[in-house]
Amino acid sequence: MATRSPAKPLNVEQIVRKAQGFDYNPLIPLKYWLRTAGTLLKEAEIYENEGNDQQTYLLLFRHAELVLGNLSTHPDIRQLKNRVGLQQAKTEVQSSLRKLEVLKPRINKRYDRYQELVRSREAAKSPGSTAEGDLRKPQDGSSYQAGHARLPSDPALAGGAETLAAGENKDLAVELAHKEIRRRATARKATRQAGISEEEEHMRRTAGLWGNWEEAFTKNDQAIDQDTLSRQMQNVRLQVNGSDPDGAHRGSSRPSFESQRSNFHYPAVPQPSAYDSSLEGSRTKVAKGSEPDLKAPLRPPKSLEQLSNEERLPFRPAKEATISDTSLGWSTEQPLLPEKDLKPSTFSFKPSAYLENGAPLRTIFLPPDLRHRFLELALPNTRANLETCGMLCGTLISNALFISKLVIPEQESTSDTCETVNESDFFDFVDGEDLMVLGWIHTHPTQTCFMSSRDLHTHCGYQVMMAESIAIVCAPSKGDWGVFRLTDPPGMKSILNCSQTGLFHPHAENNIYTDALRPGHVYEAKGLQFDVVDLRPGR
Repeated sequence: MATRSPAKPLNVEQIVRKAQGFDYNPLIPLKYWLRTAGTLLKEAEIYENEGNDQQTYLLLFRHAELVLGNLSTHPDIRQLKNRVGLQQAKTEVQSSLRKLEVLKPRINKRYDRYQELVRSREAAKSPGSTAEGDLRKPQDGSSYQAGHARLPSDPALAGGAETLAAGENKDLAVELAHKEIRRRATARKATRQAGISEEEEHMRRTAGLWGNWEEAFTKNDQAIDQDTLSRQMQNVRLQVNGSDPDGAHRGSSRPSFESQRSNFHYPAVPQPSAYDSSLEGSRTKVAKGSEPDLKAPLRPPKSLEQLSNEERLPFRPAKEATISDTSLGWSTEQPLLPEKDLKPSTFSFKPSAYLENGAPLRTIFLPPDLRHRFLELALPNTRANLETCGMLCGTLISNALFISKLVIPEQESTSDTCETVNESDFFDFVDGEDLMVLGWIHTHPTQTCFMSSRDLHTHCGYQVMMAESIAIVCAPSKGDWGVFRLTDPPGMKSILNCSQTGLFHPHAENNIYTDALRPGHVYEAKGLQFDVVDLRPGR
C-alpha cells in the first residue's frame, strides 16, 4: 500500500554530514575502492533521473570526498593500473562538482519552503493566536518537528514520491522493474545503433551532457517531439565541442562548492512529485484525463478541454488495458495510481532492514527461480565435488535493488574454493550493460550451508562496495541454501582487520554474519525475470 510520506526535507549542510558518514579503510585494496566510486556514480545518475535531488547530492558529495580526500593517498596508488583508474575518477569528480553547484540552491530552497510551512502550521494549531503572539513563537518550528521525530531522515525518502513497503508491494515492484528495465535496454540499443561507443557514452553520462538522454532515445516516449529532440542533440554536439573538462577546480585536494557557476549545460533534474506535467507531457495529460472514467461515466469539463480532439477517444481503452489491476495485484478499493503512470520517479521503496549501526538497507528483490537455474549450471562441477560461483547483477529502481542477471564468470575451482579469473572481462560486461554488482552466489558441493572464513573475506569486498550486497550459499547435497550479509558492527571491522590467510580460520566474534532473507532486506519476488550470461570459455 502506498502512502504519502510527510518526511521533512534536508538542507545541504545536513546532507553533507550524512555523506561524510562512511568508514574508509586503507587496508582494503584500491581496486575495490575504485569500483565503489563507480557504483556511487551509477546510483547518483539513477536518483538524478528519478528526480531525487537530495540523494543525488549525497552520493556525488560522497564520491568527491572518497576520491579526493582518501584514495589519493592509498598505499596501492603506486601501481600503474590504479593510478590510471584514480585519474579517471578525479576527472569524474570535476563534473560531479558542477552538478553539486546546481543542486545546492534547489535543495536549500525546498528546505526553506518546508520551514515556512512548518511555521504556518504551528501558528494555525494555536487556538486564539494573534499576530503578536505568533511573533513570540519559536521560528524554527521545533514543536511541530518534535511531533514528527519518527519521520525518516533518509535523503532517499525525503521527497515527494509515494513510499512503499516492499513486502506488501512485491507484485507492483515486479511490474515497475520490468517496465523500467525494458525502457533502459531500449535506450542502450538506440545509442549503439546511433554509433555512439561505450566510452563516449560513459563520458557523456559522467559529464552531465545527457540530462535526459535516455528519454530522448526511447522510441516509445511520445513526450518529446522530433523538433525538440533535434534541438537537444544539436546542443549536445555544441557542448561536446566547446566544453573544457579540466577547467574547474584544477589541483584541488578537497571538494569546494563555492566556486563560480560555469557556462556548462547542466542536466535538468525534475522536482520529485507524483504527477509532474512538465515531465510527462501530453501522455500524462491523457492519463489524468482518463482517471474520471474509472469513477464516473461523465467526463469533467477540464478533461474535455484537455482531450478536445475526439479522434483520440477510441484509442484510450486499449491504452488503459496495457497493465491490468489483477496483473499488478493492486486492490481496486485503494488504487495507487493509474496503471500507465507507473514510473520510477512516482514511488520510493522504504528500507526493509537496518544495519546494526542503524544505517538503512535498501530492499533487494530476488527472483525465486534464480538459485534453481544456478544449481542446474553448477551441476557438472557439483558432481565432480567442485565449487561454482556466479555474480548477482542488477539495477536500482525507486530506491530498491532488483537482481536481473545471473553472470557466471570465468573461474578456477576446488572442493573448497572458487576464484574468478579475467575479472576485467566481467567488469567490462557489467559496465557495458549498465549493471551493478549486488552480490554473489556459490555452492558448497558436500558441505552444509554456512559462510566459511574464506567466504567472509570474499564477501567483505562486495559489502565495501555496497552495504546491501548479499552472499547466497547453496548446499545441494543437504538441500539447503541461505542469503547472508556481514554484520556491521562487528562483522565488517572484524574481517577487515583480520590478517589470517588460512582457508578455515576462527574469528573472535560469534555474530560476524547474519541472515538477510528471514528476516532482512531481501525479498523473493515471484515473476521477477532474469537473464543468465555465462562468460566461461566454450559456453
